[in-house]
Amino acid sequence: MLDTLQALFLQSDFDPMGGMKLVHLEDFLGLIIRLSVHMLFVMVLVRGIYYPIAKRKDFLFTYLLFSVTIFLMCFMLESVKLQMGFALGLFAVFGIIRYRTDAIPIKEMTYLFVVIGMSVMNALINKKISLIELSFANLVIIGTTYGLEKVWLLRHEAQKIIVYENIDLIKVGREEEMKADIEARTGIKVNRFEIGKIDFLRDTALIKIYFFEDEQGNQMDDTFSGNINA
Repeated sequence: MLDTLQALFLQSDFDPMGGMKLVHLEDFLGLIIRLSVHMLFVMVLVRGIYYPIAKRKDFLFTYLLFSVTIFLMCFMLESVKLQMGFALGLFAVFGIIRYRTDAIPIKEMTYLFVVIGMSVMNALINKKISLIELSFANLVIIGTTYGLEKVWLLRHEAQKIIVYENIDLIKVGREEEMKADIEARTGIKVNRFEIGKIDFLRDTALIKIYFFEDEQGNQMDDTFSGNINA
């Protein structure tokens, strides 16, 4: 019986691995080198520039895993010859992703798109692109990010929505009193605020406050109130 089955498999060219070889040494070494170069640039971006400012380990975790996963996925599918369409498809898919948790702040979303772009770019390069050109492209992205974060000091104005019950201060002409009261209660140095929905039945109002994160003594997170409609 076993001899019969073995003969049938040999005659039908049975190959459960689809002709896959154990290793393509040249391609494997190329994968290791390109992944190492890619992760070097990504680490400089997210660990050297983003993390010291934001101090968000959750987003650092996300960026690194996204970077590795997308790079490997693009590299493995490079031979499919869908390079441009595949890259645009990735941006379209991640562009419509809405996590069921709190909304992602716009700055963190921007870093996510940059990481995706670098991963696709570094994975889908071909022989027409030299190492110097690839390094220059990555350094332009990193340099621009560093310039915006450190050199030109573009400050990120975060926001938070609070429920405010001292509605006597929402009257016109008492803005400074209201701002001082909010700062005293929250400990946040408020840059400006907007008055939203007012509930006279409960004597409360929704107030959207704006503040600069680097002026706060503690780590402020503007994602908690992202889904509240003021």
